[in-house]
Amino acid sequence: MYENVGQFINGQWCKGSGQESINVIDPGNGQVLGTFSPASSSDTYDALDAAENALPGWRATQAWARADFLQAIAREMVAAAAEAALTISQESGKPLAQAKREWELSVDQFVWYAEEARRIYGRIVESRVPGGRCEVLHEPVGVVAAFTAWNFPVVLVARKLAPALAAGCTVVLRPSSEVPGCAMMIFECLRKAGLPAGVANLVVGPTTDTYEPLIASPVVKKVSLTGSTQLGQQMIRDSSGTIKRLSMELGGNAPVIVYDDADVEKALDLSVATKFANCGQVCVTCDRFYVHESLYDAFVTGFASRAAKLKVGYGQDEGINMGPLINPRRLRAIEEIVADARRKGGRIVTGGERIELHGGYFYAPTVIADLPDDALAIAEENFGPIAAITSFKDSEDLWGRVNNSAYALSAYAFTHDPARIRETVSRLEAGMVGINSYALAAAEVPFGGIKASGMGREGGAEGIHDYMNIKLAQIVV
Repeated sequence: MYENVGQFINGQWCKGSGQESINVIDPGNGQVLGTFSPASSSDTYDALDAAENALPGWRATQAWARADFLQAIAREMVAAAAEAALTISQESGKPLAQAKREWELSVDQFVWYAEEARRIYGRIVESRVPGGRCEVLHEPVGVVAAFTAWNFPVVLVARKLAPALAAGCTVVLRPSSEVPGCAMMIFECLRKAGLPAGVANLVVGPTTDTYEPLIASPVVKKVSLTGSTQLGQQMIRDSSGTIKRLSMELGGNAPVIVYDDADVEKALDLSVATKFANCGQVCVTCDRFYVHESLYDAFVTGFASRAAKLKVGYGQDEGINMGPLINPRRLRAIEEIVADARRKGGRIVTGGERIELHGGYFYAPTVIADLPDDALAIAEENFGPIAAITSFKDSEDLWGRVNNSAYALSAYAFTHDPARIRETVSRLEAGMVGINSYALAAAEVPFGGIKASGMGREGGAEGIHDYMNIKLAQIVV
């Protein structure tokens, strides 16, 4: 796959004209999966030209016809599911079952936005002008530059492509070079579905040859990013010269409050499954637990015993619960977080070490208790297989501790008290809140954060409107 393709520009697969080939590494064994030719800046400009030239025709295409294209893409994706799941597992390291589920969720995005394309409603407002009528209209913003991360290499792509195409925008997408084959799988489905040339384009390559031309281009009217908070801050600065629309899903450090009336067994089962999915490399995963002191010891013990039973290994092996981290950099980052916890008096209840297996980037599911609030595992996003657990006595100091974070993507709580639920939803500073549930990411609901976790929303009706301009027409007859 990598040798013959790599870039999808103006409806055609082509090799990139960049100078140095890039190896794609399987994080489960450290071996090279393949090599591709990266995009050059010339390739990126070609993709921008293709998107700009395709825009008038695509925005003029009736919403019903755009919906038909998205449905056709979804059908092609269903047909490619087995091959796609294998590619996802190989490139990202996640277990095959999780890879299959990610592809299914990506299909959901195209199915949902096929319907949303038909539901772009304007409105009529009574005018103050005699004989007048005010029409509020929604129009596609134009050419979109989209950037995606490696941790969910297909669903992040689908979250950007589906609403943008449904809205009538054209797209140049730049995915992570660590997982290029996953984006290629989706773009091949676009090609097979007959999407018009230039409507969606793919460039994979170094920052100087892809990111910089896209951000600087006046052709691009909107940028959508899934990435780190640091990259989001840099993107705001870099795009300021051309005043682009921005939507960003950035870092997270989700708190979980376990109140004294919580169903502890349910909380433990859901939390362990969520925390160690994708080796903890999930922006909305449960990171830092604030457990009522009456439940604290039982919760820590139960969490550790469940975590210790998880089967860690190569993603395509049978019965694997958790795969590797994506690369050696993440492995070193996790080691530093654990070392910091030890220095600050944290108790490693289970894990806390590398697992030597297949030459991959494996780290044991780790549970750390008795942590101070300034430990890295509490204060920063760990983006790995670390569950940090601390206790609280009452709500007087709880809210200051829970909300004392620059990140505010998601937050969770376990309780059955109706009044406490209302207070918790109101007082948690986050773009998304889960009560007795971690199920926040679905095509039909808005996904996104506040504060340093980003701006804008993906999913739901809100997702398509992030790709549209609002126009007021005052009409007097």
